[in-house]
Amino acid sequence: MALIIGLLLLLVVTIIAISMFRGFGVEEQIAGNTREKQRSLNAAISAEQYAEWWLTSGLAPQTTTCAAGFVSSNVGEICAATNPQPSFTSLPWATGVTYTPFSSTQTIATTGSQGSYYQPPAYYITDLGNSAAAGGEVYQIDAYGYGGTSNSVSVVESTYVVTSNVNTRSLDIK
Repeated sequence: MALIIGLLLLLVVTIIAISMFRGFGVEEQIAGNTREKQRSLNAAISAEQYAEWWLTSGLAPQTTTCAAGFVSSNVGEICAATNPQPSFTSLPWATGVTYTPFSSTQTIATTGSQGSYYQPPAYYITDLGNSAAAGGEVYQIDAYGYGGTSNSVSVVESTYVVTSNVNTRSLDIK
């Protein structure tokens, strides 16, 4: 009788141990996904903040009709509202500005290696026109950033007003 009870207790303990190990694996995957989500969001916000700084720095060129393809953030571009905009719901976009300060200091690798980013972040600035009510030129900035894989991506957007004396204020909360 003691042998049977001992075997049953050993079976119960084994089942509990197996379920604990399986649970640890799932929690590890959740933690990794959360980390990659945060990395992609930080990359997108970095590109967006760079675009906002660039607008206020006085380095931004005049609004143009943007061609398909990407340009470096050293050159940059501001696209007219009438310009055919990329589909912001599918990535990567067909046009925009690659955030080069980010990609020169971070590791970019399409293999998904630890600590690398799948692709450098990019942004797209749309000139929405002058608004007397807002007190200056209104711009919409869309940016995306990847984590370590193509499945971890974040898109952020902001609307900014730049006045003639280069003061800015955000019109919305991200």
